[in-house]
Amino acid sequence: MSFVEIETASQPDCWRRAADLAQSQAAVLPASGERIAVVGCGTSFYMAQAYASLREDSGQGETDAFAASEFPFGRRYDRVVALSRSGTTTEVLELLDRLRGVTPTVAITGDPQTPVMTSADAVVVLDFADEQSVVQTRFATTLLTLLRAHLGLHTEAVVRDAETALAEPLPEGLLDCTQFTFLGRGWTAGLANEAALKMKEASLSWTEAYAAMEYRHGPISIATTGTATWMFGTAPEGLREQVEETGARWVESGLDPLAELVRVQRLAIARAAARGLDPDSPRHLTRSVVLADA
Repeated sequence: MSFVEIETASQPDCWRRAADLAQSQAAVLPASGERIAVVGCGTSFYMAQAYASLREDSGQGETDAFAASEFPFGRRYDRVVALSRSGTTTEVLELLDRLRGVTPTVAITGDPQTPVMTSADAVVVLDFADEQSVVQTRFATTLLTLLRAHLGLHTEAVVRDAETALAEPLPEGLLDCTQFTFLGRGWTAGLANEAALKMKEASLSWTEAYAAMEYRHGPISIATTGTATWMFGTAPEGLREQVEETGARWVESGLDPLAELVRVQRLAIARAAARGLDPDSPRHLTRSVVLADA
């Protein structure tokens, strides 16, 4: 088995550990009422998007999400949360250095032996969810579980849905689709972005992601026989019917959206295997982007 297969299968156990950890880490995570920003790169940025939407929608405070390289230094926040599996990503470390002494920062990382441990004012370490594969699976979903639990939005039912996502066969015919579009609403828009990225990284698949209501405004033109449109969460009224009229395959399961992401991870791994690709080592990618001139 590849590393990513093993790591994907371990997610239910990691989520349980993260949920338990949330209470003991409450003092360093954002307090209700704080105005915060969440930053990351790649997968971590998409998890930041999901968390920002969840936190703000739950009434716990204004929350913005940015790619670390695009942080608006002219804005003022009570706290900045930096997400970095490796703890070595150049853009994240440079951002934390610039914020030192200006804005309190907390980093969530998978590796306690990296520079982020001293770059941030506080650190939450999820070393039990760290990964050997270049492609992120369990670290991303575990950190989001930690943050959902901190918001009071995690239940054991989410973990059971993840177990279902791992156990049930993937829908027939998906491996043969030529194109995938992932849709989300609110916090699941970030998950849709991550699903599209996962399929690109692991299996070199042609993927796109959109806010569900935006899909009608042009992107649906790509839908046809042999393509798939995959919904995270509850679809807008009538959208499924419109997609099916194009001949495209509509995919949704009713599972918790984070568990639905596990199904996409499994599909990405299966497509990689079918195409003779190594999902642990995607082309042109490394585990962390460290810029030599930084």
